[in-house]
Formats: sequence, C-alpha cells, structure tokens
Amino acid sequence: MQTMLEEMRRLTAHAENRPTETGIPGILMVKGEIPEHKLGAVYEPMVNLILDGSKTLTIAGQDYYYDPASYFVISIDVPATGTVQQAGPDRPYIGVSLSLDPARIAALLLDLPPQSYQEGQSGGYSVCRMTPQLLDAWLRMLQLMERSQDIPALAPAYEREILYRVLQGPQGWMLRDIAAPDSALSRIRLAIRWVREHYAEAVEVEKLAALTAMSVSAFHRHFKAVTAMSPIQFQKSIRLLQARQLLISQSGNASSVAYSVGYESASQFTREYARFFGRPPARDASLIRENIRPAA
Repeated sequence: MQTMLEEMRRLTAHAENRPTETGIPGILMVKGEIPEHKLGAVYEPMVNLILDGSKTLTIAGQDYYYDPASYFVISIDVPATGTVQQAGPDRPYIGVSLSLDPARIAALLLDLPPQSYQEGQSGGYSVCRMTPQLLDAWLRMLQLMERSQDIPALAPAYEREILYRVLQGPQGWMLRDIAAPDSALSRIRLAIRWVREHYAEAVEVEKLAALTAMSVSAFHRHFKAVTAMSPIQFQKSIRLLQARQLLISQSGNASSVAYSVGYESASQFTREYARFFGRPPARDASLIRENIRPAA
C-alpha cells in the first residue's frame, strides 16, 4: 500500500491548506498546516482518507484519531473540532474526501444483495481500517486529475467502487442507512438538518420527534445513538462553532455574539465556550486573529 500512497501524495502535491477542488465531482483535497479554528466546523457526510500525517477529530468529547492506515466515515452532519499532525518536517499533512450522496448509494444498493441489520450497530461516524482494495480505488480516482477528459466516463465508476468497498467494511451499514429513507439514521438526519438551520431558536424536542415520526423517548434514544449527544448538546455545539466564527470575523463583543446565536445568558455562554474551546471567547478570538494576521 505504501507505493499507492506515494503516488497519491504526488497527485495531490498542488493542494492548498484549505479544501481544494480536484476537478472530480465530490472529491476535495487539502495539504499542509490547517489552523485549528478552521477544523472546528459542522462536518457533512463523507469518507475522509489521510495520505500523509494524521488527523484527530473531537466529537461529543470523544477523540477519533486516524492516519493512512485508516479512514473516517461520517454519515450525518456533525459538529466537531480537530487538529492535524504533519508526518515530518518535509512531509505535510495531506487528506482527501468524498462527499456521500444518498441517491448514488441507493443506486448501488439496488445491485447488491440485502444485508440484515445486526445488533449493536449504531452511531453516525467511525474510524475504519484501510484495505488495499479501497486504496486502489482511491488511487484510480485521483489519477483522473491527470486525465481530465476521462472524468465524465470513469469518475462515476470509481466512486461506485469506493462506495462498494466502504459498504463491505465494518461500518458499511451506515451507508446503507443513509440511502434508506425509513431508517432511523435517515429520520434523525431530518432533525439534525432542522437544528442546523434553526440553531438560534429554542429546541422543542416534541416537534423534532414529530418531524422524525418517532415518540419522544424513541427520538431521544436514536438521536443519542447516532450523534453521541442529546439534541440540546448538539445544538449547543453548533451555536458555539458559529459564535467562534462570528467572534473572529466581526468586531462585536462576546455578549452580543452570545445573544445572536441564541444564548439568553452571556455568562453561561462564556462558561460553555471556555469548556468547549479551552479559552474564554475574547481571548480565543484574539489569539486566532493574531495568528492569521498577515505578516507586515
């Protein structure tokens, strides 16, 4: 697998330290040092592969570490913070990702035998061990960057193979649930989407349960199983991530930002912000602005 990784690193050498287009639909790449505040975001469904270095995502207080020996599957929109680690002085972090499209997964499932659900399968994200077959499919996908004329014909086939290999892996059931409109995961995604779009509003669990066609108790149970958070904790994470972006980009003080993202108490906002990011709001924003300020 090392030879394949070296070729993929060569292919992605021109990536920047932000999500960079590859010319292949649904495929992004990134390379180099990434500021910690840029990694704090709501991550959307994807398969994320590390080509060099490593990455740690923190979701609901739990750290998920992965490197070229593994890959990360996210099947829901989920708020997270993270860090990337360089492989060495002359070996920057490199990562690539494939956005997950439920329609494409559903089309693939039509050609596969049904698979029964097994007890203990829950959660909306997981680290999985890389296989030579999956890495080979990724290599052929990335090689299309040097043969752009082949992208329309071959990218869909290679994407289908990547999805197939992930479906064969230990967390393949998550992709199946993405494509099944009546699955608990798909219904919880409706509630997640509502919270993302209305994060500054009060969460009414009864309404979210009705949106997912579940009882309140079943909704709570499935939401926690998928996200590892309660609906209130999930909303709080989104509010804090949004508040951080506002503090960095605007001149407003912490109190005004707190109210704009839905907090009713500025002191509560300050406490929860410091617990989530490790620093109080004003100090955190000041340090980030200082680090991203262009050199004179």
